[in-house]
Amino acid sequence: MPLLDRAQTLLLVIDVQERYLPHLYEGERVVEGTRRLIEAAKIVGVPIATTEQYPRGIGPTAPALRAALPAGHEPIQKLSLSCLGARQFAERLEASGRRQVLVAGIEAHACVNHTVHDLLAAGYGVHLAVDAVSSRFRRDYEIGVARLARAGAVATTVEAALLEWVRTAESPEFQPVRALIRDPLPGDGEPPRV
Repeated sequence: MPLLDRAQTLLLVIDVQERYLPHLYEGERVVEGTRRLIEAAKIVGVPIATTEQYPRGIGPTAPALRAALPAGHEPIQKLSLSCLGARQFAERLEASGRRQVLVAGIEAHACVNHTVHDLLAAGYGVHLAVDAVSSRFRRDYEIGVARLARAGAVATTVEAALLEWVRTAESPEFQPVRALIRDPLPGDGEPPRV
């Protein structure tokens, strides 16, 4: 599968919501990695879609991410595990004309799993930012990521994805994007297993 192309990518942030965070395996890593993806997407002009699974029960998107999202950005509320089961998301993705989806969010074995499988079945190139994805339990996270990579999603990292978007140090966006990846993500002492 080709590298991420900023002209073809949509960033999808799945269900990184307040009430999940205290229960996530390496939740701080997920929030910070996702925040960096959002900031970089704004810099390079990649459209962003966010979803919230049953927000009345699970709460809104994490405050750090709400603060990073573009002004006026509204998350798509859903009840289906797959984002493609939410008509509003399916329509937004189709209208974007983008054929690559960079996925971040939770949970790797549930909503991320269903969404990625549906995107792959629909012919999209899917890249999974493994350091911006998690589950409540480490085993579900690791099995979920491994399963999605075997299914055809490209396992990547926040840093790799951002560098693919800028491609060269001559890019005017290189320095602002580089500033986002200068420091390690929380918990980066142990890289995720794929």
